[in-house]
Amino acid sequence: MAAAGLAAGALREAGSLRFGDFVLKSGRASPVYIDLRGLVSHPRLLRQVAELLFQAAKDAGVQYDCVCGVPYTALPLATVICAEKWVPMLIRRKEAKDYGTKRLVEGTINPGETCLIIEDVVTSGSSVLETAEVLRKEGLKVTDAVVLLDREQGGKDRLEECGIHLHSVCTLSGVLEIFQQKGEVSVEMVEKVKKFIQGNVFEPVAQNGPAPVKKLCKELSFSARADLPGVHPIAARLLALMEKKQTNLCFSADVTSSKELLQLAATLGPSICILKTHIDILNDYTQEVVKELRTLADRHEFLIFEDRKFADIGNTVKRQYEGGVFRIASWSDIINAHVVPGSGVVKGLKEAGLPLQRGCLLIAEMSSQGSLITAEYTKAAVQMAEDNSDFVFGFISTSRVSNKPEFLHLTPGVQLQTGGDNLGQKYLSPKEVIGKKGSDIIIVGRGILSASDRLQEAEKYRKAAWESYLSRLGIHAED
Repeated sequence: MAAAGLAAGALREAGSLRFGDFVLKSGRASPVYIDLRGLVSHPRLLRQVAELLFQAAKDAGVQYDCVCGVPYTALPLATVICAEKWVPMLIRRKEAKDYGTKRLVEGTINPGETCLIIEDVVTSGSSVLETAEVLRKEGLKVTDAVVLLDREQGGKDRLEECGIHLHSVCTLSGVLEIFQQKGEVSVEMVEKVKKFIQGNVFEPVAQNGPAPVKKLCKELSFSARADLPGVHPIAARLLALMEKKQTNLCFSADVTSSKELLQLAATLGPSICILKTHIDILNDYTQEVVKELRTLADRHEFLIFEDRKFADIGNTVKRQYEGGVFRIASWSDIINAHVVPGSGVVKGLKEAGLPLQRGCLLIAEMSSQGSLITAEYTKAAVQMAEDNSDFVFGFISTSRVSNKPEFLHLTPGVQLQTGGDNLGQKYLSPKEVIGKKGSDIIIVGRGILSASDRLQEAEKYRKAAWESYLSRLGIHAED
């Protein structure tokens, strides 16, 4: 209790814990906001919090050989523990360098040793799991993590399920009680926060036997994934609007007339989460067209995805993305790229797109018959996405290729009835793609465009995909 009191005081003094009305990056309203990044500007408080973390691990009897702070907020905390307690430290990079050793973990690694993970705040446990996965790949054992504040939203149980014991200095409800006793927060606010916690819990999977270590999480809802700490802003926005509109349908507007493109956007906008374009097939393209398309996207709350499939060296794709006739970066929320040129293609696109808060999808699998993409190619695409998660937020694929819930999967080649065409395109049903293969969003073009009533057909696809998603969560759709 004394440690919790000290932690609460440090959080309050550093301005790291605030109560009121806040909007998370997913768009969800929250009565509490926690941000410990400012601790680095308070050396005394930083040392105090580091000491509390060290003592919590000691009191729990945790045995370890080295420490690793979850990037980035926990890095200075781990550094203080390293320097003051003479404990070796490792640094996990969020992305590998493209030069030198290209390592994801810096420091002296001794396979077989046990590494204690240091974290500032745990919500779902996702960031700790990501760090544990990287460390385990280096041959290290990860059995415990120590955190300053447990938000009590299911992270502890999820970590336990994956073989990691979480030790916290304090919990959010414990801090609330301390602040209430001191008259620093009202009873009403305490109840409001507790209600928020109860309504936003990340539940673990029920297991009959021991949980497999490699299983990182259960199936999370789109709204829960939108609130994950490491989710890309575009992904958070997309997941939130998918939940709000109850649609995981991306419409592929492969038409050659600007008038028809805008009519489709206006008509189908309420039914879709993404409108996918091939802007270079328009016979009458002008900048006014994309301005109007952006207006419709904002009005009907869908994102624009230009299916450009960039596949050149970094300098070239950057120019193709930000310049030329189409100036894609100025209006498209999402673009995609092949990984065959190597990491340079992502870095070039990122230089143009990151300042504009755009996002990228990597093509990890294709739905066409005879595709030359191999398992190794797909694996390389996933690694490239993980190394560039500040810009890449998902994949074009025929199935789920990454178990990390921060990444989205979009699957083309979907029709209500399975089959194919005479040009090598293979079609799967929404139930197969969403329910069995684990994708998140279906991409439909000709299945809607060829219908006499396009809106009615789009609604059929929307309903089929959404019901498959609910079924995947174990929820029965309501009539």
